[in-house]
Amino acid sequence: MQAGADPVTLPGGQELSPEWITAVLAPLLGPAGARVVTLEASQIGTGQMSRCVRIVPTYEGGGQGPRSLVAKLPASDANSRAAAAALRCYEVEVNFYRLLASTLAVRVPRCYHAAIDLATNDFVLLFEDLAPARPGDQLAGCSPDEAAAAVEELTRLHCPRWGDAALGRFEWLDRNTPEALVSTAQMVAALFPGFVERYEGRLDDEVLALARVLVSKLPSYLGSRGGPQTVVHGDYRLDNLLFGTSPGAGPVVVDWQTAVRGPGMSDLSYFLGAGLLPADRRAVEVDLVRCYYDALRSGGVDGMTWDECWYQYRLHSFGGLVMAIAASMLVQRTERGDDMFMAMAERHGRQALDLDAAALLD
Repeated sequence: MQAGADPVTLPGGQELSPEWITAVLAPLLGPAGARVVTLEASQIGTGQMSRCVRIVPTYEGGGQGPRSLVAKLPASDANSRAAAAALRCYEVEVNFYRLLASTLAVRVPRCYHAAIDLATNDFVLLFEDLAPARPGDQLAGCSPDEAAAAVEELTRLHCPRWGDAALGRFEWLDRNTPEALVSTAQMVAALFPGFVERYEGRLDDEVLALARVLVSKLPSYLGSRGGPQTVVHGDYRLDNLLFGTSPGAGPVVVDWQTAVRGPGMSDLSYFLGAGLLPADRRAVEVDLVRCYYDALRSGGVDGMTWDECWYQYRLHSFGGLVMAIAASMLVQRTERGDDMFMAMAERHGRQALDLDAAALLD
């Protein structure tokens, strides 16, 4: 492992080395004796719950492996790593690629290797490198056309397993139990005073007042979000989408640490609430929700009326505000992180206000 990345311990005590990469890529390398002889590594991205490293291998013996790879690894920051363990983030993402990705139509990176040691929470995911694909920018927001492409990709995630009771056998995915929802409400309530102390001067007064009401009613709110369950991303936002991977194709979706069995509308409301600037959202919101609804019906999902779809969209507009409160207080603090969480809180709060979602809390 070269300069540019911290030393890495993999599950089982192995190290990220040319020998290890050779073993992982063996089916792709070509002739017998082909191997990786050196690795150049550099940190990429600004992830707070984990870190990503770009790896450029050098081959000999006629090896024809990928020109570059991306390894996803535990966070270097102890607090972020502890939060990831408590929320089972690493376990969820490894199992998503091992057990679930192949059953869905959503576009995800090709995964060459996925492993975790649950005792130590050491994990590694080794992906194809999709550079020069462009990641979305949560702070800048996206265009209505990009939002439409992201919504279309979201239906490719939700449709295949919509209402599939078999998802309940994945204990690591089926985490929205009544007990877990109570714990989530308690955790957010405990974190909220620190959130207010840190960010009160940066938040609109109306949004902060709405957040106070939401936190006071969080147990009943979290327990009220019923309806058909499917595989949801849980953090479907611009920073987790890669655009321009191939001409005419939708975005590739990454960062599955928050995947969960839950209501599909939560992903849609979460994405539109912060992915679009408020003025753009107001202009296209109904049309994009209608596109999602029509795509579900075309994909074989029935039993949900348009009125129920719109009701669920409004109800789930609070999801991004809850995420901003909790995540900002659990991960390592950075300047960009503060800006991102404030953009999320402000835009999701404004979304909920525009939709009069507070009327649904009772």
